[in-house]
Amino acid sequence: MGVDDRMKNAAEDLGGKAKEATGKITDDERLETEGKVDQAKADLKNAGENVKEAADDVKDAFKR
Repeated sequence: MGVDDRMKNAAEDLGGKAKEATGKITDDERLETEGKVDQAKADLKNAGENVKEAADDVKDAFKR
């Protein structure tokens, strides 16, 4: 959890955007779809990171 995970997710998202754009330019529907899937996976991973952070915040609040 943390910056490393967020950076990996951002890289996966950017890679997905590149694949999608390349697929559109070359009229390769499979590549375009792969790019969209990569972006969706990165979004889900970021959502998981948000949940982890929220859980840590709640846990910290109860410690006080």
